Order: sequence, then C-alpha cells, then structure tokens
Amino acid sequence: MANSNGRASTARYAAVTGVLAAVAFVLMYIEFPIPMLMPAFIKFDFSDLPALIGSFAMGPLCGVMVELVKNLIHLPFTSSGGVGEISNFLLGAIFVAVAGIVYRKSRNKKGAVIGSVVGAVAMAVTSVATNYFVVYPFYYNFMPKEAVLGAYQVILPSVKSILQALIVFNVPFTFCKGMIDVLITFLIYKHISPILKGTRH
Repeated sequence: MANSNGRASTARYAAVTGVLAAVAFVLMYIEFPIPMLMPAFIKFDFSDLPALIGSFAMGPLCGVMVELVKNLIHLPFTSSGGVGEISNFLLGAIFVAVAGIVYRKSRNKKGAVIGSVVGAVAMAVTSVATNYFVVYPFYYNFMPKEAVLGAYQVILPSVKSILQALIVFNVPFTFCKGMIDVLITFLIYKHISPILKGTRH
C-alpha cells in the first residue's frame, strides 16, 4: 500500500507540474507593454504565476521545474537564440524557489508573504546582472546599444547608461511584476491548492 501511495503521489506531482508548466507557457504569450513606464520592448506577463502556485502547493522544486519546462517548450518558438529563455528561467526560478523555501519553513500567511517579498527582491536584483551581461549584449546584435539606451531616455532623459537604466527601470518593474503574481496567488491559492494537492473531497 505504501508503494502504491508513493507512486500515486509521484504521478500527481508530475501531472501538476506538467499542467502548471503548460499554463505558464500559454501565459508567456499574454503579454503587454507598459507605456510611459518601460520601453516598448519590455513587456509584462503572468507566466511566473503558475510556478509560484506550484512552489507553494507542491514545494520549491515543483516551481523551479515549472519554470524550466515552460521555457523548454517555448524554446522552439523563440527568436532570441535561447538567451531570453535562459534569463527567464533564472529569474523565475530564483523567485519561486526562494518563496517556496521560506514558506516551507513557515507554513502560514506570514511565511508566504515574507518568502514572496524576499523572492521578488532576489529576482529584481538578479535581473540587473542577467540583462546587463547576457540578454542585452545579445540584443545589441539587432538593436544598437545607443538605441536601447535611447528608448529609456525617451521616458527619463537623465539616464546616462544601460546599467543605470536597468537599476532605475528594470529593478522596480521586475519586483512589481513578482508582487502582482504574489497578489493573484494569495487571491486564488486557497481555492485551488486542495485540487493540486488532491485533498479536495
């Protein structure tokens, strides 16, 4: 009976991870710009939301796997040579792993809030490095560095460098993006977690 329960639990874990990854993949295509706040080439999406839910419901590894699978599925459809997917995975994995680890140590609303905020901060700070050293150097092959900086300067003329632009624009944007996912998770988690865990009767 124990082996049977273990196999059932593993099967549910894999199924939930797969379903959440599929939803995350679809959400990657529901994206939109934030005019006047961010350059047009930076868009907002909710694709980290299913991974965050999975991290809370099934553990941080589930959240990381959702991030990995969604980006692997997206890879054949990308024009970024995989650079965007690598960055998306790293940032999303840091976000949901930190949130899930903190929540696992303190399974209450306070633990979820603290984990989410720390995870969002970690993701936002890491976004500076991933964009500055990985993503933007790739984009410079198609859009000159001066043009990228110019897109930021249209919004804030006092920005003098790409690094400054990333700190001024991308850090708060990435943090807010994470916290919006957190807010939605808090609104729906109580209703869907029993389904994910298989505890609804």
